[in-house]
Amino acid sequence: MNWEDLKIFLEVAKSETLTGASKRLGVDSSTVSRRLHKLESVLGTQLFIRENQGHKLTQHGSQLLQTALEMEQKTQSAVELLQGKNLQQFGDIRLGTTDAFGNYFIASKLTEFMGAHTQINIELLPLQRSVKLAHHEADIAITIDKPTSESLVVAKLCDYRLKLYASESYLARHGEITSLASLAEHDMIGYVDDLIFSRQLCYLEQFLPQIKPRFKSSSVIAQATAVESGMGIAILPCFLAHERHGLAEVLPNALDIVRQFWIAAPRDKMELLRVKTLWHYLQSKTDQSISQLMD
Repeated sequence: MNWEDLKIFLEVAKSETLTGASKRLGVDSSTVSRRLHKLESVLGTQLFIRENQGHKLTQHGSQLLQTALEMEQKTQSAVELLQGKNLQQFGDIRLGTTDAFGNYFIASKLTEFMGAHTQINIELLPLQRSVKLAHHEADIAITIDKPTSESLVVAKLCDYRLKLYASESYLARHGEITSLASLAEHDMIGYVDDLIFSRQLCYLEQFLPQIKPRFKSSSVIAQATAVESGMGIAILPCFLAHERHGLAEVLPNALDIVRQFWIAAPRDKMELLRVKTLWHYLQSKTDQSISQLMD
């Protein structure tokens, strides 16, 4: 079995598309497809189910993925150990986060780190889904669900608060909102039910089960934009709402939600000094910014 073919298999498994894999590898999609078929022929089994929306691993593909990931990580660790990079502030770090936290909090907090560590490059991935650490999609992940895998180092990063928000223009048009029950008479904004990737995001179901939102989006950033435009009312993280113009809290004493962010990394990644340094930096920055996250 050719290691170069395994590398192509890994990239397709990680990106789930030929196009994504070809961009990461710097080759064209036809080459990726040809090498993938070659690997399947050598192994005598189908590794992916080809669908319109991408490539999904078969059972045999999933089994091969775990072995290939271990080989990749051991090779990378050996190279970095021999080159001394595991003890240096040097190299790339891929940081996966949730959509709003990455865009409206983390990105603005990395300036100091980048200035202090000029030989470290960061790739920030704000996603509308959970980061796939098992697929080595990132070196560090910030998640809203606590990871449970024993292969990960996991710690609580911080609490953050969510409240009901509406624009000042919406409130001027619709008047004072006096109770949670009266929200049924208003235009509510929420998530697309079947695209919610965590129960931690099911705010309306948990706290306002009688509410049926008129506008839904899989992105909380789009929800905040809709609120800012005067479309309606939504439950938003305070750190996101504070960045939008003209938003006001609605019934602040009646609805107050606190959730957590967790930070996680594969144990072998935490042996790299650059990864460990960013980990501790993120912990320090969130500790310093607790008022931004909770008020």
